[in-house]
Amino acid sequence: MKQPDQIPQLQKLGHDVHLMPAIYVKAYVKRGKSDAVDAEAICEAVIRPAMRFVAIKSEEQQGILFLHRARDLVVRQQTQLSNMLRGLLSEFGIVIAQGIGSAVKFAKTIPDGKKSVIPEVAVDVLANLSNQILDLHLRIHRYDKRLRLEAQKDPR
Repeated sequence: MKQPDQIPQLQKLGHDVHLMPAIYVKAYVKRGKSDAVDAEAICEAVIRPAMRFVAIKSEEQQGILFLHRARDLVVRQQTQLSNMLRGLLSEFGIVIAQGIGSAVKFAKTIPDGKKSVIPEVAVDVLANLSNQILDLHLRIHRYDKRLRLEAQKDPR
């Protein structure tokens, strides 16, 4: 993994720096896994005329990418939780419409004490899942707000 200031330092020394996705280099690995084999594969890949390179990102761009990836993870977790909640409740005849909005709307009613036909042993689990969905929902909104702020800073 590259250190944050290695690329600019190499460029200052007059080197032409290119980044290649590892998946493009993998096709040129002939045997086993070692530093020497990897270096040979990189040398082979870099001389190919059709090799595609990745743009070098600034630290600021990497930070924005960090934010996007974290948001994506939270969205996937929220989807998993809402699907689990939907599946568990369907066992008791409670139907939640598809979509995150419906799951969030249902989760907001749980702290109010609306438990209906849920057995007491499952009420705590239902409350925990609902709280997690609500927490993830708020976290996504915070990420969205931060992404909007970052987008306003960027002249592009």
